[in-house]
Formats: sequence, structure tokens, C-alpha cells
Amino acid sequence: MIFITGGTGLVGSHLLIRLLHSGQSVKALYRPESDLNKVSALFESYGPQTSALFPRIQWVEGDLNDLPSLIQAFEEVTEVYHCAALISFKPKDRELLRQINHTGTQNIVNLCLEKAVKRLYYCSSIATIGGIKSPLTENDLWDFADSNVYATSKYLAEMEVWRGGQEGLETVIVNPGVIFGPGFWNQGSGQFFTKVASGLKYAPPGSTGFVGVWDVVRAFEVIADNQGFNQRFILVAENLKYSEVISQIADVLKVPGPKKKLKHWQLEWLWRLDWFRATLTRNPRKLSRATARNLRKPRAYSSEKVKGLTGFRFQSIGDVLRRCGEHFPQKRAGTQS
Repeated sequence: MIFITGGTGLVGSHLLIRLLHSGQSVKALYRPESDLNKVSALFESYGPQTSALFPRIQWVEGDLNDLPSLIQAFEEVTEVYHCAALISFKPKDRELLRQINHTGTQNIVNLCLEKAVKRLYYCSSIATIGGIKSPLTENDLWDFADSNVYATSKYLAEMEVWRGGQEGLETVIVNPGVIFGPGFWNQGSGQFFTKVASGLKYAPPGSTGFVGVWDVVRAFEVIADNQGFNQRFILVAENLKYSEVISQIADVLKVPGPKKKLKHWQLEWLWRLDWFRATLTRNPRKLSRATARNLRKPRAYSSEKVKGLTGFRFQSIGDVLRRCGEHFPQKRAGTQS
């Protein structure tokens, strides 16, 4: 039996699809406030054959920090895919990030060891890859001083997985770039599509690594087949400027793309104005300082390690975005925003 955390998120839901298609028995953790209908709708968007697999999921209600529910979930489990995480760059979420991303992973590792689980796959992030050279690799040292609250929590989570590996657990850590995939249009990378469809006017100046969700879920299996245990692997198909990706999305959706690129000083002013707005209205922040500064940086990452070990071949980001566009609601309805 395979257990997945984060089954209601982008990576976890696509892992469920892949594992079920391969005939595996799976159970998935979900919180009471999670929307299982969103996952069901994703399955339906892939056609009748995939939709018919959804009832085979054994859903377990619980939380990463609710040990009784986790202990119940680990019954008869032989492998774990840990994909659940909180994504936030807000300093005020520091403690919540620590609880979910760090302590939650600590609980997963401890139960894997206690229950003699054979293998743990962990979905980390390129946020834990540090350094200033280009392109960055798995060997570049991470620096607490040049980080943010999200990256810190994911780095500490990785340390827990490394500990599990030292205590006999077979582990695989992947560090994907910005992950594109369908079904979650109002969160994470899905907002790129939503904002471009609604008429995005400006593109941020920086660059980073991007990858398709289908490559991320496939990489777990390929790395394990090639005995890549107790290591971590960057998963980046292409390093691109944000403006390039946004223009490609606009082409896919057949809408006008942004004509202007935000300057560094404009991003600095925007996050300050957003802080002022949020303070006055007590509404959530839309642009934190950490996010604004990440959008400024030109970052590039190397996936040569996973290619060298496995011969892995990534889908181009152009193909990934076109596949996402086929699922995007406005696109499927034949309308334009």
C-alpha cells in the first residue's frame, strides 16, 4: 500500500493518477477543509478512464501534526510520497511553516522508521538550493542569511529526510522548479494562467527554473528504478525569464500578453504599498517583500544530475503550457478573457 500526503494538491493529485493507472493501491491524507471535489474534477478532466479510478483512493482524514490520524494512515503502508506543504513567503507565517513543513515532515520520517516503511519520496523545492553561481546544482551550499521563511522550512524538512536515510530508510528527494500543471488555477503556478487570462499588464524582471507536473511525478519512479536513493535531484526542464513564460501562456490562451516589464524599483515600491494596504484593511498580503525580491533575481538551475543517472528527458515548457491550456476553463469553453 502506498500513502500520499498532499493528495489534494497539484503534485499529489497527479501522483494519485499515475499510481492508480499503474495498478497500485493508494491511500491519501486530506484535511477536513480540503476540497475533494477539486481532485475529482481533475480526474474527470483527463477522461472517463482516469475518472473511473477516483473511487479507488482510500482517503484518510487527518493532519501532519495529528499523530493519531497519521498512525492510522500508516497501517499496511510500504511506501510514502510526502508532497504536503504550506507555501507562504510571509514572515508572519514563520511558525505555521515550521509546524507544517518541518515538524510535519519530522512526524512522517519518524513513523516511516517506526512502521518499517521501505521507502520515502519527498517533494522539496529549488528554494533550498543556494548560491550565486549559474547554473546552480545540488552541491551548492544553502545559506540561511540569503533565504526566506518558506525556503528555511523546506530546508529543515530536507534535514529530517536525510536523517531518515541515515537511519536505514530508502529516500528520494526531488527539488522541482516552478511546477506547471492543470486543475489548480487559483493557487501556486496556476495563477499565472488566471492572471494572464484576466489581462496581466506587467511581467516581473527575473528568471527561474520551470518544470511540468507530469515530469515531477515520473521522476520519482525513474530515480528509484536507477537506485538514486539518499540523494536529491533538481528537476528543471528549462530556465526561462518570467516574461518569456507569461508570453507563452498568453499565446496558448490567445489573449494579449503584458507589454511592459516591471523594474526593480517598481517591485520595491509595490511590496511596500501592498504592506500598507494590508495593514489598513487587515486583508491578506498579495505581494510580500520576499516574493518581490525573488521575482527580481535571475536564477538558473542544472538538471544534469538526474539526466546523468537516469537519462531523464523533460517535456519542453512550451509543450507543458499547451497541455495546461487544454484544461484551462476559459480555453475549454472557447472563450477569451
